[in-house]
Amino acid sequence: MLLDSASLYFRAFHGVPDTVRAPNGDPVNAVRGLLDMIARLATEFQPSEIVACWDDDWRPQWRVDLIPTYKTHRVAAEAPTDADPSIEIVPDLLSPQVPIIREVLTALGIPIVGAAEHEADDVIGTLASHADIPVDVITGDRDLFQLVDDSRGVRVIYTGRGMARLEILTDAALTAKTGVSPAQYADFAAMRGDASDGLPGVAGVGEKTAATLLAEYGDLNGIVAAAADPAVKLSAAVRAKIVAAADYLLVAPAVVNVVRNLDLPAFDARIRPSTPEQEAELERLSTEWGLSSSMKRAREALAALA
Repeated sequence: MLLDSASLYFRAFHGVPDTVRAPNGDPVNAVRGLLDMIARLATEFQPSEIVACWDDDWRPQWRVDLIPTYKTHRVAAEAPTDADPSIEIVPDLLSPQVPIIREVLTALGIPIVGAAEHEADDVIGTLASHADIPVDVITGDRDLFQLVDDSRGVRVIYTGRGMARLEILTDAALTAKTGVSPAQYADFAAMRGDASDGLPGVAGVGEKTAATLLAEYGDLNGIVAAAADPAVKLSAAVRAKIVAAADYLLVAPAVVNVVRNLDLPAFDARIRPSTPEQEAELERLSTEWGLSSSMKRAREALAALA
């Protein structure tokens, strides 16, 4: 089970009232919400291993160099001009909870894995592509739909509609949902664009047109080639839109496709019984931050799988 950590703790933060506080008055709604998610996911899907995949760089410069608008709207507008450009707009009440989340995950025995100059998506892409056991990717990010692969037992458990309405995406389920295959999804996303990631897409080409073009021409290269060939029967309007977006389409795949070949550090993600040291740390964290029932549920769910 690969957790898209930031995707989940952002959802937890917005899903649990910020009136949920620690004994010292600090907010812990994201921490408790994430613990409840882990308990639910572990119980329902019963993984043998869990990895918390991390954004060591949530907006890699190499992606920005290719598409300057990439995640631009998430950069803090009030940041001084000489500030680190990787600063992200994170709710003030969430930022202090991230170090606590890291402490809790570590104490639970869940390894946190990131990679320099890469996003959690790339860590997930690498691990999912090289795993020798079936993989469940837990995310609210549609970009990771490209990893679905029945032949390798890779599913996406999509949280976009909330934890009460999880969607389990297999090859057939993804095609039914989007009209494209997993192998076509990155090209589909590049054409459609994504305002939440600052990807402009092809002006005038929505999901239906993108899916239709991919069904006809196979992939983005085939679509671009068709638009450039006057002998191919393609409506003048669509042809003009593809040609106009040629520069964008040249670089978009490198931004949208997740990296699958990162050199990641060694780690052990097997769910095992807690050591006495871990138990003591979990008790300390639970007491200090008032995690109570949420911590108990997560510990019990993982202990049942150990």
